[in-house]
Amino acid sequence: MDATRPGANGNPLLGVDIGGTKVAAGLVDSRGRILLARHRRMVARGTPQEGLEPVFASIGEVLDDPRAKRVHTIGVSVPGWVDPGRGIVLRAANIPCWRNFPLARKIRRRFQLPVRTGNDGNLAALAEATWGAGRGYASLLYVTVGTGVGTGIVIDGRLYSGRAGGAVEGGHLPINFRGPRCGCGKRGCAEAYFSGTAIARRARRLAATPAGRKSKLFDLAGGKIRAVTAETVARAAAEDDPLAARILDEAAGYFAIWLGGMIDLLEPGVIIIGGGMGRLMLSLRSRLRRGLEAWAANPRREEIPLVAARYGADSALVGAAALGLADNE
Repeated sequence: MDATRPGANGNPLLGVDIGGTKVAAGLVDSRGRILLARHRRMVARGTPQEGLEPVFASIGEVLDDPRAKRVHTIGVSVPGWVDPGRGIVLRAANIPCWRNFPLARKIRRRFQLPVRTGNDGNLAALAEATWGAGRGYASLLYVTVGTGVGTGIVIDGRLYSGRAGGAVEGGHLPINFRGPRCGCGKRGCAEAYFSGTAIARRARRLAATPAGRKSKLFDLAGGKIRAVTAETVARAAAEDDPLAARILDEAAGYFAIWLGGMIDLLEPGVIIIGGGMGRLMLSLRSRLRRGLEAWAANPRREEIPLVAARYGADSALVGAAALGLADNE
């Protein structure tokens, strides 16, 4: 898909972003502005039908809006491996309820509209290249850090997704082959080190130690180790908690290792970082730059900007909407 031409006729675009913990559906105008959005909690570990119910509910709420009467297509973003040609979710570590699941057909049958699907990182890259922080660059690498780690690449204005649509799963590139088992089945994937899930897991482990019980992590979680999340870590770090700061510094160090490899492989014009935890990683930009001195061999690494996604956590939703541009003109 050409990522450089916004729609021109003014019809709204409908995008759906399905993640491991939530579903967001929204209307996006032809200038990339979100007109409205509806959110539901995702049931990722139930039955396939239970996973569908919050998706149907959020789409239904958006279609009830009068502005949605001119919607021609539903675009859907999903983490993991997707066959966009057939609209099948092959496998997604964070949505185990669906495997080889005909998502597009299910949604099309329910709402009687064409459905296009894509990987969340790819579609977030499409949004940023079309309307966001990547406009004007010949190439970009998009990284979303949230529950997991997703990536997308745009080269010469076109989204790169590989032979069958399953490429650019950068979160599942190992940075330590002796590392912990990732949800994808491999060991030491990037996602197992600096995703929100990984940060929370590390924090819970440390909060359970005698030193951890003196940390603000323990207090902010109400004394319940299981209640410690990545957001708890961020709040504690903002209150100058040493343990939380250490956890984030370690995560940023692993992120720098991964970014260094991406720079040496791709040398993109810009690196765009999105997602809830991505914003936190960007706040540690100086730590990332120090790490890149050791982990990126490219002598022009400093020339590559590290910038925030325009849409933040909404990038995949807007990118999913952008899938409808061809049908909207």
